[in-house]
Amino acid sequence: MTRPDAAAGRSTLIEHLDFAMTVDAGDRVLHDAALLLDGDRIVDIGPTEDVLARLGDTAVGERIDGRGRGVIPGLIDTHVHLSETLSRAVFPDVLSTRAWVFHWAKPFYAHVDDQDEAVSVRLGATEMLRSGTTCFLDMGAQNDAGLTARAAGEIGIRGIVGRHAADRKPEAIPPGWSQEMVDHHFFPDHKVALEALEDSVRQWNGHAGGRIRCWVNIEGKEPCSLELHVGARDLAERLGVGTTYHIASSIEESRVSEKKYGRWPVTRVAEGGGLGSNLVLAHAVALTDAEVARLAEHGTSVAFCPSTSLKLAKGATAIGKYPEMIEAGVSVGLGTDGVSAAGNLNLHRQVHLVAGLFKDARLDPTLVGARKALRMATIDGAEALGWADEIGSLEPGKQADFVLFDLGHHEWTPYSDPLQALVWSASAASIAETWVAGRRLYDGARVTTVDEPALRAEARERAASIVRKAGLNDDVPVTTTLYD
Repeated sequence: MTRPDAAAGRSTLIEHLDFAMTVDAGDRVLHDAALLLDGDRIVDIGPTEDVLARLGDTAVGERIDGRGRGVIPGLIDTHVHLSETLSRAVFPDVLSTRAWVFHWAKPFYAHVDDQDEAVSVRLGATEMLRSGTTCFLDMGAQNDAGLTARAAGEIGIRGIVGRHAADRKPEAIPPGWSQEMVDHHFFPDHKVALEALEDSVRQWNGHAGGRIRCWVNIEGKEPCSLELHVGARDLAERLGVGTTYHIASSIEESRVSEKKYGRWPVTRVAEGGGLGSNLVLAHAVALTDAEVARLAEHGTSVAFCPSTSLKLAKGATAIGKYPEMIEAGVSVGLGTDGVSAAGNLNLHRQVHLVAGLFKDARLDPTLVGARKALRMATIDGAEALGWADEIGSLEPGKQADFVLFDLGHHEWTPYSDPLQALVWSASAASIAETWVAGRRLYDGARVTTVDEPALRAEARERAASIVRKAGLNDDVPVTTTLYD
């Protein structure tokens, strides 16, 4: 390796780290490791002795003793709803996916205004940073993609934003859905929707010095026509970005599609020419073996949200084909979903869950496991987002997005194999610092770019107001026949 070229004023050296999990092609785990940064980039990583030798007499701007710390790449959340963060612990846990969406989530969203959403995004970003997440793929703003772009950009996190869109409103508008929300969310047809989505991409893609990207995101499923599913991916390809939407998120959804169209949702999209390598399918629980093969053939990625599957009874361990997708070469990333669907925005918890869910469900201790689970939350997620050239692993030339763990914490006392300890023993409680683009955004005590106590106080007030206005109480249905 050539000697690193680090400008002293902008450079940082973290040396004598107990370990560094690179998550590179060889999954190297380095001991007594050093990480050399130049601004927002990693310029060298390796054993401390080797990095110091390559550094030679070159001065560094900041030198940090990494003893008692371990480092991993920043976690990448491939499916989240940041506009939903104010709905924590509001919806009951007896809902299936479709009732959750149509009778609880939509009424909540209908009463989230611009200021509510900005607070929701900032609150979600702080939770993600505290949990080691450095990059996210947001499903789409309820109001304006710029709200998410600006709020996330100011916090300092990396992510992909979009504007939520659909074009098939139900024949009868359910209670709690405001006319304003319906008019804003449901476009007259797919052409009008795609025009609005293109405008969002052109306005916000590349925001905050490139840390914030914007995609052609739609809701997916029953509220979107086949033309919008296919058109979103085509438009994204023309604009050089990606798209994501929910699909096959429950067996009920797939059965409704089969009843209406004679085929399951992913098959219907595939036959319409809608699959491609710039598409991330959220959930994709109810798939056939043939659909798994089609995803692999077209390079289409999947975002798996374990906590949501558990809370909404999606059936990931009963019918989900995630091990088959992985075996077929599909990039499967991890997502937290929103706080009302999953309960939290803690991606580290999803790593723990996915490592063991399929071992237990199929009585096979070789399925997924710690190594693959970590890759799903880092480099595989980066591949799904089309960002693997810059994030997802600790390698020279990549962005300085990483998480430091406090190895003096009881969760790490004692430990032998750092990978096993990370996945099976540790939690977000032992995260010491989270860095994005070479900036320490979480220092172990606070997120450094926001007044968290004031933010939380405002969030509580706004959340209570939204719930009152939405009328979410014991009278709200917990089943649905909408779109049947």
